[in-house]
Amino acid sequence: MNKLLYFVFAFFFSTSFFAQKDGFWDKERATTKEISLSAGKRTLIKAEDLPVGTTEFVYRITVLDENQKLTSSLVSVLKAIPDPTGISQGTAGAIHLTSAISGDDKCTYALFQEANAANSFLKEGKTDRACWEQKEKVNKEAKLISSSSLCLTNLPNLWFGFESQNWVMNQKIVLEVVPWVDYKASRGWDKTAKNEVVTIGKKLEWYKVSPNKELFLAQFIESFTEKYKYSEFKQLLSIEKNKTILEIQEIAIKKTNQFDFYLDKIRAESILLNRNGKVEEAVLKIQNEIIAKKYAKDVDYGLLGDIYLFSKQYAKAEESIEKAIKMNPSELRYHLILAHVYLFTDRVSEAKDIHKMYKDQNISSKETWIKQTNYDFVEFGLKGFPTDNFKKISRILE
Repeated sequence: MNKLLYFVFAFFFSTSFFAQKDGFWDKERATTKEISLSAGKRTLIKAEDLPVGTTEFVYRITVLDENQKLTSSLVSVLKAIPDPTGISQGTAGAIHLTSAISGDDKCTYALFQEANAANSFLKEGKTDRACWEQKEKVNKEAKLISSSSLCLTNLPNLWFGFESQNWVMNQKIVLEVVPWVDYKASRGWDKTAKNEVVTIGKKLEWYKVSPNKELFLAQFIESFTEKYKYSEFKQLLSIEKNKTILEIQEIAIKKTNQFDFYLDKIRAESILLNRNGKVEEAVLKIQNEIIAKKYAKDVDYGLLGDIYLFSKQYAKAEESIEKAIKMNPSELRYHLILAHVYLFTDRVSEAKDIHKMYKDQNISSKETWIKQTNYDFVEFGLKGFPTDNFKKISRILE
């Protein structure tokens, strides 16, 4: 290896070591093709499909006569080159490291992203629809095509069209193409794909009531694209997709600090269902969407205790309200519900003990224990509960 080549490789190694690796040269899907082209003729070479996430690619063209050979592959050169977007000098070095041998044979060429445009060149020599064109006659060429080029607008397609500039002799053309794959872009979430997620997010019931719709939607997109590649998402069955959407919705809600509002909305829906006589649905709302997911707080068990009590499911009411009290013993409303449960299950003495303990306290800033008890007794009477033991409690409260 001569001194100049040694210096270049040493430079690449040092810049590669310190460069941030946001992608990689995809040697597994590189193109290396060698063809013979008759004098004055045209030909097409279709590169290997550029992988999803290709943001740049390097190509090298070497025109040889019948007796010459290529000394080193482009892939071997690129092993030492860092991210082309981060180290411009590294890319410049790659462009200079073309074939060590090239003949006097020359050609012109053009790059195409569309099959029709490529075939038009092959048949008629038209290059008006080329994404890149080299009009100068060359016997070797190496270039980096960046993400701003039209040659990366129709992945995975790329055609090279060559036209021999020889009058008599055949020539050999060696084409090498190596794509740079950006890790993030390789997940397949381009603007069009993300808009699919936007459409999903805007159809969610939560989106309609979210206190910060745009923040939620932005996080919903981010969480979705982190969890799946676009190709993985498209392969999900409908039932899998629906489950995933709900899971990612909750992740986005948590990350945007809207989760308490989200839980309150579920509780409000449960209360409304109960008021409309849909007791079982009200209970399942809390059980399936809060308790089963381990989000439950004392208020959730307290709500269940209240629903069970007014639907005369006393055993379930007692079980739920005891859980609420255990989680928050200072909430007097829970103790009052428990006293009501004791009263309706013929444990009057235990109910009296609770009333004696708290009768002089306030349940809230606006409601005293006595006032709330009397209000509850009226409600129970209207709903057909047995009222025989109410007077026994009222005497304690006087």
